[in-house]
Amino acid sequence: MQFSFNYNKRKVIQGLRLHFVSVKEVKWLMIVVNVFVILSAILLYTKKIRPEPFLLGTFIWLIILIAIWFIMPNMVYKKSETFQNRFTAFVSESAIRIESEEGFVSWQWNQFTNYFESPHFFHLYFNKKSFFLIPKDDITDDIRHELRALLKDKIQTS
Repeated sequence: MQFSFNYNKRKVIQGLRLHFVSVKEVKWLMIVVNVFVILSAILLYTKKIRPEPFLLGTFIWLIILIAIWFIMPNMVYKKSETFQNRFTAFVSESAIRIESEEGFVSWQWNQFTNYFESPHFFHLYFNKKSFFLIPKDDITDDIRHELRALLKDKIQTS
């Protein structure tokens, strides 16, 4: 199977947000901060503590939210030249090959540790921090279903 694609900045930013939110450490950090804020709000309401712990927790929560939702995805997008190119993908039973004007790369299916599908992308992971996004916009429904079946067969889901 063969298809071409390029990246839409707005959708890439959203795909990167989904990646950052899905990282286990970020999930735990958000849970801990939310529990701290809720607990401090309850203690503040019952007048057991002063407002500073609640305000500190709220401030930390806002900083984390801004960093994960805005700063990190935009930094990754700006640093990566990948999102500016047009690609052609060649998908077979043994590998996936991605070509652009810059060159090509080929990956065997066993090089991927997992994948997941978001509304706009197939996220193919090499490890926890390294991944490749395949946009679904430029792919026909038939190829999308065929690719989904191949990914399910060749790579474990997360």
